[in-house]
Amino acid sequence: MKNFTHYFYGIILCVAIGVVALFLSTYIPIGSVAIAIIIGILIGNLVKPGKHFAKGITFSEKHILAFAIALMGVNLNFLILKELGVKSIAVIIVAMSVTILSSLLLGKIFKFNKKFALLLGIGNGICGSSAIAATEQIIGSKEEDVGLSVAIVNFLGTLGIFILPFVATFILKLNNINSGLLIGNTLQAVGQVVASGFSISNTAGQTATIVKMTRILLLTPVIFILIFAFSGRNKSNTATKKASVPLFVIGFVLFTLVPTFKLLPPEVIKIIGKASHYALIIAMAGIGLKITFGSILKDGKTALVIGSLIFVIQIIFSSVVIFLFFT
Repeated sequence: MKNFTHYFYGIILCVAIGVVALFLSTYIPIGSVAIAIIIGILIGNLVKPGKHFAKGITFSEKHILAFAIALMGVNLNFLILKELGVKSIAVIIVAMSVTILSSLLLGKIFKFNKKFALLLGIGNGICGSSAIAATEQIIGSKEEDVGLSVAIVNFLGTLGIFILPFVATFILKLNNINSGLLIGNTLQAVGQVVASGFSISNTAGQTATIVKMTRILLLTPVIFILIFAFSGRNKSNTATKKASVPLFVIGFVLFTLVPTFKLLPPEVIKIIGKASHYALIIAMAGIGLKITFGSILKDGKTALVIGSLIFVIQIIFSSVVIFLFFT
């Protein structure tokens, strides 16, 4: 019972932050995950929870996060690929690759932490908070980098909700389908894509959503590429250099089979998806509680510049490709 109380206070604190974040997300358009991190940062730095909270906070940002990532696979239905042609899928893959590679290049130019820059690229290139959460343990990133990456990517995506429709319709003068392709291939979160795409038209919204879901599917191969690329780099013992697949990744892959092969009723799949989302919010609250104002002042400004440049590159590349191959 004593061991349980060591975890109880920290977990309850993270859950409470998550509940507040969910409530505030109905009024603030940056999303509950980012709000949970921001609240966690404020409490962690201003209130400074004592040692009785430490183990529970660590449990939340590690183990509850792993649980959330495993369940996250239930949101991926590979049958969505039937909705797109080979040309569209190729463009999505290339655009994602360009986004991630540009993050590494910009990190080198700015002499910025490589893993931090990579998180920004993955968040922008695939599916925002979920992609960062699913890959940060594989990359071996610091909690501060993860929290700042999520906050920056969500901030840029929120701006994109309003910027992309204007760019697509007034500047580039794209038709509804190509507008949806641009939005779906650049914005970070599904909610952002839906809000931005349907603000133009139903056709643009539907196209953007399908394209976005295809980008999310790319998270699975990216995870395995990162496992191979970072295998042994975060270990000091040479005996552990062989590639190993974390348990949460195995769970993630297994859960992708559920919607693809309709192994469970849609209602159950929806419940599992919501559980994943809530667990992710709790985990991100834990990460926020560990971020110091010092780390924000040290890396936040450069990270925002790099994240913004990645987003601009993403938009320009997708726009050029659409003009060359789809108009």
